[in-house]
Amino acid sequence: MARTTSQQQRKPFNRGLCFLVLISIIVVIGLVALITWLTLRPKKPVYSIESGSLSDFNLNDIHLNSTIYFTIRTHNPNRRVSIYYDAINSSVTHRNQSISFSTIPPFFHRRRNVTDLTPKFVARDVALSHANAADLKEENKTGQVELEVHVTARIRFKAGVFKSRRRTLKVVCVPVMVPTTNRSPHFSPVACETDLV
Repeated sequence: MARTTSQQQRKPFNRGLCFLVLISIIVVIGLVALITWLTLRPKKPVYSIESGSLSDFNLNDIHLNSTIYFTIRTHNPNRRVSIYYDAINSSVTHRNQSISFSTIPPFFHRRRNVTDLTPKFVARDVALSHANAADLKEENKTGQVELEVHVTARIRFKAGVFKSRRRTLKVVCVPVMVPTTNRSPHFSPVACETDLV
């Protein structure tokens, strides 16, 4: 009977010790992951519009028809961190009015890598506001139109075996001056602003 009582008294102590060891291991792993992440400090990718063109541009009253092509360049400046792009949506606007949307296929962005994305935007009978249509007609007379390009992506950073939670990358490129004729001024690359939320 004495042995049984002694064993019963030891059981809570052993459980408590196992619980403490388990908590300690979790805390140590968490600290190692945090220190590693803070040491690496992933930088946001850098975006720019390298080229842009319009084809079949037609503005009839307030209805726009056109196909718009862009080369969007993204640079991952990180030496030790790669980026997973899980979902990417892009859009073109004129004075904050949507003209067209395009989906870009997901991809894996390696460290210190430059990748060119080539979305195609198709505007078919898009009804513009009267003010926007008037502005676009005036811009077209100069041989180029001023557009805005937006990219929204769900991304994850990867450093070694560690992966971050998904975050939203927002890219805004303004103003993007796109030639409307062969006689128009050449396209000038545009640096974009990025924000990570």
